[in-house]
Amino acid sequence: MAVKNRLHRSELAVPGSNPRMLEKAPHAGADVVFLDLEDAVAPDDKEQARRNVIEALNTYDWSRCSVSVRINGLDTHYCYRDIVEVVEQAGDRLDTILIPKVNGPEDIYFVATLLSQIEAAKGLKPINLHALIETAAGMDNVREIARACPERLEALVFGVADYAASIQARTTNIGGANPDYAVLTDPFEDGHRERHWGDQWHFAIARMVVACRANGLRPIDGPYGDISDPDGYVAAAKRAAALGCEGKWAIHPSQIELANQVFTPSEQEVTKARRILAAMEEAAREGKGAVSLDGRLIDAASIRMAENLIAKIDQIQARQG
Repeated sequence: MAVKNRLHRSELAVPGSNPRMLEKAPHAGADVVFLDLEDAVAPDDKEQARRNVIEALNTYDWSRCSVSVRINGLDTHYCYRDIVEVVEQAGDRLDTILIPKVNGPEDIYFVATLLSQIEAAKGLKPINLHALIETAAGMDNVREIARACPERLEALVFGVADYAASIQARTTNIGGANPDYAVLTDPFEDGHRERHWGDQWHFAIARMVVACRANGLRPIDGPYGDISDPDGYVAAAKRAAALGCEGKWAIHPSQIELANQVFTPSEQEVTKARRILAAMEEAAREGKGAVSLDGRLIDAASIRMAENLIAKIDQIQARQG
């Protein structure tokens, strides 16, 4: 069954065509590593990259992270060979498969059906799925995609670069802010006007998050392209966290710790959550349905939020232990 609570603060992208990076990936510190056979691999290198990924899965110790493979798109002739060869030769080492450019639920079912046949033939445990939402069609069908194959589907990922191309958005900055997406205030008394930047991807991420949360999936934010801008990465990650995402891609090892920090509850948040749970336990003993803490009302919704946060920090501490 799909692992709905898999730790997923950071997800490192590793090109299948780079053996050196494949060797380092298991110890990079990411919660999830995906070995890429798609966009990071040139057409002439596809078959060698597939062999590299199979060897890496079978050779290295992946116990410190979850490991996934991003297959080529369903509209390519590489896709079925990616699934068949990787799963038949290394499926027992694989946690999930990442499906790119998912346009509708039928894409999920295609991969799931092929996996079921291979698993039955080889006696493998079920391999779960992550889906990239990175086309206009995929975003249009995101609710139906999120409902597909609940026994395998764990997470949806917002693929901002391909999504921008698909909707013909005017931007060249992968995952970052766009100065053209802004508004001007009305003139002040001295005639000057202020310019306020907006978040070009707010709607798309929020829509995906709602589809995920309504169906028990993890929403994950995709790449931030400027690896020389850690402050920009952190800002994008915090925006995604504020909207409900559980984690973010790292396209360079330097971004892993940034993601882990952003998506790890702070000490202050943990302390407050424990105080909320303690206060509500005391209120329950006294027969009260709600209680005030630091001048603010705490009710059943507060308990659920606090319990989610404590469960997350316990999971993180277990991984670190």
